[in-house]
Amino acid sequence: MRRLGQHFLFDPSILRRIIDASGLKAGDTVVEIGPGHGRLTRLIAEKAGRVIAIELDPFFVKRLRDELASFKNIEIVEMDALRYPYNELGPFRVISNIPYYITTPIIFKLLESKDLISMTLTLQKEVARRIVATPGSKDYGVLSIMVQYRAIPEIKFFIPRGAFRPVPEVDSAVIHMEIRKTPVRASDEELFKRIVKRAFSRRRKTLLNSLKGLFKGMDINSVLKACEIDPARRPESLGIEEFIKIAEKVRDYL
Repeated sequence: MRRLGQHFLFDPSILRRIIDASGLKAGDTVVEIGPGHGRLTRLIAEKAGRVIAIELDPFFVKRLRDELASFKNIEIVEMDALRYPYNELGPFRVISNIPYYITTPIIFKLLESKDLISMTLTLQKEVARRIVATPGSKDYGVLSIMVQYRAIPEIKFFIPRGAFRPVPEVDSAVIHMEIRKTPVRASDEELFKRIVKRAFSRRRKTLLNSLKGLFKGMDINSVLKACEIDPARRPESLGIEEFIKIAEKVRDYL
């Protein structure tokens, strides 16, 4: 049965590979989003100190509470994962086969959490490739930069669509994202994000043309030259550090 856009994994060997890829340690606090039938939840709970399983579907909430009642370290939370107060948890990991329709917003939401250690997620293969993409590749964009700004992502393995029930229209990948211990930070992160999003909203244009008009009265050409970045370059050719350099220089001009 498909509920709320979810596709479920039942193969215990694949589920154990996901846990192995997560770096889960005994005693860790783990968040699972969209636990569904609870197969992965059980395996996580055998090792973790605490499991918070966030499920929106009342059908599965009741089933999970009945079938996992013997696990004293599992908390079933009925709510939208995008509204959960992650900053109240203390250090935590995320291990989840998340519903595909909330993939990008939930990743961005989790990356805002100050105590996040890592995320190990089953995603659409195409999304996973965008996350790990490097400058100059066709998959490189806002998602690549925003994840890599905060974390080090790595695709661990691929899962064929036939392993899921119901069978999705795409293949999947398990990706592990370890939060950087010593991140490179922009002084004004909102400004940095604004510049990146604007640049890639017009990715076929030169950097000069894509950023032109973003800041009223500012000569973007002068900003880019002051950063020693060729204004004729395309947004997808710039690395994170270069976007940070632009944001710092813009901040000086504002």
